[in-house]
Amino acid sequence: MTESLWIRSGETLSHNNACKEFGLEKNDIIEAIRNGKLQYREGVAHGNPYYKLLRIEVKNFALELRGYNGVRKQEIAHKLKIISKEINNLKRKLSSLEKQKIKLVEAQKEK
Repeated sequence: MTESLWIRSGETLSHNNACKEFGLEKNDIIEAIRNGKLQYREGVAHGNPYYKLLRIEVKNFALELRGYNGVRKQEIAHKLKIISKEINNLKRKLSSLEKQKIKLVEAQKEK
């Protein structure tokens, strides 16, 4: 069953994203890999090596370390950060589109 998880979208994450998403330290993840608690595959992105981990195993490991409340708190903080970033990106895009609209309206009036 775990073999199919490795190829399914959203079922894996890098060790760096695991740290951000679940509030884990890189050392915790490395130690868990050495102790056999986490399966991993090695990957390289833009010349940088990383460990590819199964999301479900990382979540269970985080629950073991932090407990339900700790994981939930980190999950909420992570989602808030992602949403805030998306809102800021949309604000920048809206500002750019409004400037383009003003230029087009002015160009239309000149004719």
